[in-house]
Amino acid sequence: MSIPLSSIARTQLDQTYRALDGILAKAAAHAAEHKVDEAVYLDWRLTPDMFALKRQVQLVSDFSVRGLSRLAGQDPVSIPDTEASFDDLRARLKAARAAVWALPAAALDAEPSGDVTFPAGPGKEMTLPRHAFVQNYVLANVLFHASMVYALVRSIGVPVGKRDFLAV
Repeated sequence: MSIPLSSIARTQLDQTYRALDGILAKAAAHAAEHKVDEAVYLDWRLTPDMFALKRQVQLVSDFSVRGLSRLAGQDPVSIPDTEASFDDLRARLKAARAAVWALPAAALDAEPSGDVTFPAGPGKEMTLPRHAFVQNYVLANVLFHASMVYALVRSIGVPVGKRDFLAV
């Protein structure tokens, strides 16, 4: 039995969007309870050379929307990086989900044995088989940045656990 790429990607992304929405809601409540400006949390990093919490969420949406748009052969919807609150980040995730679900499943599932060529850094391109692009690039990057959001809010003291990350 073969599972279409659209189903694999959308199922995992929906779970990740749900998880991050819940984690961000708990982080907002924690900040309010402790009378900490949300900007402190949004700019939180584990180390100076990593992206802040806000940028990690932006990257989750960027990799999912740009990656699946590329897979579908469409130009991605632009989601500007203007978030200044947890509510803004939660709205961004909703916009990313809407963009992913607006892509035609037939286009996502087309050419199962085809390749995807995509930017891989300044002046670099990479080509992967479609299934590897989804599983080993798009979803791997989404899950990496989602796990960073989880780690960042945990390090601040927000009471989240594995069940939150799994959205169960």
